Amino acid sequence: MPAAPLRPPLRNALSIDVEDYFQVQAFAGVIPRARWDEFPRRVEANTERLLEILDRAGAQATFFALGWVAERHPALIRRIVAGGHELASHGFGHERVDSLTEAQFRADIGRAKAVLEDAGGVAVEGYRAPTFSVGPRTPWAFEALAETGHRYSSSVYPVRHDLYGMPNAPRFPYRPFGGALWEIPMTTLRLARRNVPLAGGGWFRLAPYSAYRTALRRFHAAEGQPAIFYVHPWEIDPGQPRVAGARLRSRVRHYTNLAATAGRLERLLRDFAWDRMDRVFAGVLAS
Repeated sequence: MPAAPLRPPLRNALSIDVEDYFQVQAFAGVIPRARWDEFPRRVEANTERLLEILDRAGAQATFFALGWVAERHPALIRRIVAGGHELASHGFGHERVDSLTEAQFRADIGRAKAVLEDAGGVAVEGYRAPTFSVGPRTPWAFEALAETGHRYSSSVYPVRHDLYGMPNAPRFPYRPFGGALWEIPMTTLRLARRNVPLAGGGWFRLAPYSAYRTALRRFHAAEGQPAIFYVHPWEIDPGQPRVAGARLRSRVRHYTNLAATAGRLERLLRDFAWDRMDRVFAGVLAS
């Protein structure tokens, strides 16, 4: 009897949140937004390095870029698009959604979309909130995104965290309030009736790579669903300037294992199949 044909590996969604080291939430208390232009920018070189890593692996990704970055580095945005990657929005100024009024949020996402589309020459339909800051206090955010031409958001992290999280939110794609927009939540592994973060970021740097790989395989076996992974350009930059005045917890979160991230990412790209958000979730977005 002939053997059953092997199923192709499950494709996961690879995403890059394009922001610089001085723009992260961990340093918001010591680096005012008005001073950002005083800091040496490293986002272009670090994003170029990520593009090279993806090119060697034959992988494509979704780049959630800040409008602030696109305004200053339009050639970088064009290179992202030229590489076949999806261009999406991370907002303009990396302001937490729950710190804005609805009108301010609409202005922020509208400005970011216009700048990104002008630089990239493509439609921008995806959005990720800075610090996953869409939550119970911002129910209007989903409607605002839909009305400004976004098809999906990947802004909800169904975990408990001191900076973000909606632990009771759905773990898989859904339409908030039955609206037109799809929310594609960040990936979690269900363990002991809790959602354990599995989407990358600091968790990817802090845990041993073998533990992350095992957890992701367990997620696939249990759920049969694609995962979402995200990384920032500054996470592969151990030589970045050290920010003075930040709290110890913020420094530990930001600087731990920066030298190892690029190598871990290359292993991850070999061990699993990856693609853009819009292609991985094409069936969802078309429904």
